[in-house]
Parts: sequence; C-alpha cells; structure tokens
Amino acid sequence: MNDVIHETVLTTVDRHGRPHVAPMGVRYPAPGQVLLMPFKPSRTLENLLETRHAALNIVTDTRVFAGCVTGRRTWAVVPMSELPGVRLACALRHLELHLGEVADDPQRPVLRLGVRADLTHAPFDGLNRAQAAVIEAAVLVSRLHLLPRAKVDAEMAYLRIAIDKTASAAEHEAWGWLEEAIARHRAAPSTQSQAA
Repeated sequence: MNDVIHETVLTTVDRHGRPHVAPMGVRYPAPGQVLLMPFKPSRTLENLLETRHAALNIVTDTRVFAGCVTGRRTWAVVPMSELPGVRLACALRHLELHLGEVADDPQRPVLRLGVRADLTHAPFDGLNRAQAAVIEAAVLVSRLHLLPRAKVDAEMAYLRIAIDKTASAAEHEAWGWLEEAIARHRAAPSTQSQAA
C-alpha cells in the first residue's frame, strides 16, 4: 500500500444536503481507490456513513485549509457531476468518491472509497513554499491543545520565513487567520489555568 499522505479537502453532505468542508489527509492505495482514516467523532465520518459519497478536492488556495481550522467552513460549492453532493468551486481538480468498505475502530475507522469521476477544472501552476507553510501551520493550529507552546512558537517562526519570502495575498490572509487562532487559544481561560 502507498503510505504517502496527500493533503486534500473533502466535501460531504448530510442527508438533508447540507455541505461540510474539512481538510483531510488521504492515501491512494491503488488506482481508482482512496483511503481515509477520519478521527471519531467527525462530521465527515458521519456524513460519509449516512450518504456514502464525497468529493475529494485538490486545491492550492490554502485559505480553505486555514479557514477550516479557524472556524471558517463556508466555501463556495457546486454540484458534483456524477454523484449527489458538492465539490469546492475553487478546486483545480476533484474526485467523486463512493464509500465501499468500512473497518471500524474506536478512534480512527478505515474507509475505502472508489473513484467514480476524476475531473480537472484549472491548471496546476506549481508549488509555492508559502502554501506548504500555511498547510503546516494549519496542522499546528489543529493540535494546539496537544502541543507545547515552545514547539508551536519554534515551528511558526520557521514557517514564517516562507510566508515572508513567497506568500501571495491569499497566503498572507490565511497566515493571519492562523496567528489569530493561536492568540485566541492562548488567551482562553482554560489555557491560562493550564499554563499556571
């Protein structure tokens, strides 16, 4: 199996058609297959078990990643072409997925999905170091409750180099959201009592 994890954004809908957008690391174990391991509890997991379909979105607009971990989950969506549900309007490419197998687990069930459609919407112009920095910082923000302050500060300082050198306006905006989230977390009363 291919153990490389690819950072993507999943869009799912509940049984009422309400969309949910979430960053998700995925694996491609074989052509036409996608493997997910969402944590419990998870709206993405609930929606997938309920409707059995999702869109895997390939995006370079890292505001989606930063937005989702900082409470900004409303993004423009459009209908999928083959399956019910929606994909991100900003996706460069999207895969329409149908849930096949589920191996339950108390913490992280393993979901195997089949690709029903694979559509490209815009060209990929190449990698930007600031985009990678935003994604790494978004992962840090999603784990603030687990990581020591010194580790977060050191990693954010290093990632800031790529932001300063290569970021577009979009990455600067995403970075600002992440810095605000860290400041809010540290100002929260529960964080203050833990630090004492």
